[in-house]
Amino acid sequence: MTIADGFPGQRMLVLPRPRVREALQQPGTSHLVVTDCGYFPEAHSHGRVRTTPISQAVIIVCAKGGGWCETPAGQFPVTAGQVIILPPGHPHSYGSNEDTPWTLWWLHVTGRDLPEFLTAAGMTPDAPIRTPSDVYRVVALIAEVLQSMERDTTTASLLAAAGAAWHLMALLASDRSTGDGRYAAIDRAAEYLRTHIDDHVSVAELAAMSRLSGSHFAALFKSRIGYPALQYQTQLRMARARELLDTTDQSIAAVAAATGYPDSFYFARQFKKVHGVTPFGYRGQRKG
Repeated sequence: MTIADGFPGQRMLVLPRPRVREALQQPGTSHLVVTDCGYFPEAHSHGRVRTTPISQAVIIVCAKGGGWCETPAGQFPVTAGQVIILPPGHPHSYGSNEDTPWTLWWLHVTGRDLPEFLTAAGMTPDAPIRTPSDVYRVVALIAEVLQSMERDTTTASLLAAAGAAWHLMALLASDRSTGDGRYAAIDRAAEYLRTHIDDHVSVAELAAMSRLSGSHFAALFKSRIGYPALQYQTQLRMARARELLDTTDQSIAAVAAATGYPDSFYFARQFKKVHGVTPFGYRGQRKG
């Protein structure tokens, strides 16, 4: 399957490969370079088969209609509002549905920061589909990339495109709305911790509310959030404690109680373990 001979209203920019190599050696753009980008409305018969891997990551946003993508892990359906992320170095293919052709915003990126984004987000051929919480923001960033590259291929324009692409990759890496049903209970548990900072709740209680075993809940929570549940709870409490110490004149004991620590001495020890300074010392520091 190949790209059809254009689509009415399409936009597409391909950076000359000598210019790509030059940008990868320049300050700023060496971190991330957009090599190709475009917009294909109602792309009938659109698709690509790459048996020989390429050195760029391919990011495709399906804004309307649907299609599919295929990696060594298998074939995956793609619907409106979803994003395909295909890491470099792996064969892949993708195409539009015949009856409901997709409308796409897309780009290819490379650069020395790319592997870190892919690793942080778990973007692998085994999990190429994401369902972002705000697809409009994702599309807006790709549109910004395209607008910058349509202007010209000067360093200023490539830097502007790289900045928007960096923002896009960071957004995709940090967005936890992957559409994976396994994590729905974990998202609810994390939200409960964020909104009940001063509650006394154990991992066992969180697991029970999620209808998961303690070990399964703990493993899923760390995989999803990046920290064990109690460590995440401590981070939330300490963030609230810093806010209260910075913006109010409440006593240390009152701050401790407001953040879930009825024992102010234990709170002070925990605070110093995290910050390297006591709550009293922290409050006396100059900030801003």
